Amino acid sequence: MIEDVPKLIICKATKWFLIRIAIVFTMFSVFAVMFYIDGTTGYRKKNLEYYLHVSFEKAALDFSKMKREASLSGEQWKRYAETQYVSLPDDLTLLPEGIRVPMVWPEVLRDMDQMSKKQAHLLWEDYSGREKFSNNPPKKAFDRGKIREQMTVFYICLLITGYVSFIGVRNLRRCLKADELAFTSVTGQAIPYESMKILDLRKWDTKGIAFIDYESEGKSKRTKVDGLIYGGFNHDHGQPAEKLMNLIRSRFTGEIIEYVSVDSPND
Repeated sequence: MIEDVPKLIICKATKWFLIRIAIVFTMFSVFAVMFYIDGTTGYRKKNLEYYLHVSFEKAALDFSKMKREASLSGEQWKRYAETQYVSLPDDLTLLPEGIRVPMVWPEVLRDMDQMSKKQAHLLWEDYSGREKFSNNPPKKAFDRGKIREQMTVFYICLLITGYVSFIGVRNLRRCLKADELAFTSVTGQAIPYESMKILDLRKWDTKGIAFIDYESEGKSKRTKVDGLIYGGFNHDHGQPAEKLMNLIRSRFTGEIIEYVSVDSPND
C-alpha cells in the first residue's frame, strides 16, 4: 500500500546527471583545443623540429668524416657549415608560417668548438631548450593527410561538445511532474491517469527507468520516466523520483508490469 503520497511532485535534472554532462563537456573541449593546436600550428612546428634535428645529425656525421680525412680547422668547418642548408620539404605549408628559405644550419653547428665537445643529441638539447623546441623531435615528418586528420577530429570533438552542451541546457529546462490529475513528461505532455494503460516497472529498481503506455487522440503512445536523470534516488534529498512513481502508482488503474521475487525456483 502506498502511503503519504504528496499531491504534487516536480523532479528536475539531478546533480548526478549534470556532473557527468560537465565532465564530458570538459573532456571533449580539451580534446578539441588539443587537436586544433596540432592541426593549425602544432604539427607544423613538429615538422620544423624534425628537419632541424636531421640537420644536427647530418652535421655530426659530416664533422666526424672531415676530421678523419684531413686536419680540420675551425675556419674551414665554419666555411663549410655556412654553405649547408636545412633540408626542408617543397610544400612549405607543412611548416610554420614565416619560415624563410633557404634556411642555413643553426649557428651552433658552425662552431667547431661546440661540435668537438658535444654529440649531436647534446647539441640539440641545448639548441631546443633555447628555441623552445622539444627534446624529443618526431621520428618522421607529418604529411598533409595527418594535419588534415587533426582538424577533422577537432571538428568532431567540437560537434560533440556542442551536442553535450545542448543536452545539458535542454535537461536543465526540463522536468518530470506528477499531480493528482496527470503525469507530465519531460516534453511537457500532460498524460491523464485514466489514459494510461500499462506501467512497465521492470527496469525501475535496477536502472531507475519506467515506461508508460497510454492513449492520446485515439493512438497508442509510450513515454519514459527516467528517475536517474530527473529527481534521483538520493535518500538525503528524500528520493524525489521514488515519490514521483509512488504518486503515479497511487492514481494508476491499468496494468503494472514488474519483476517479483520468488521463494524457490519452482514458484
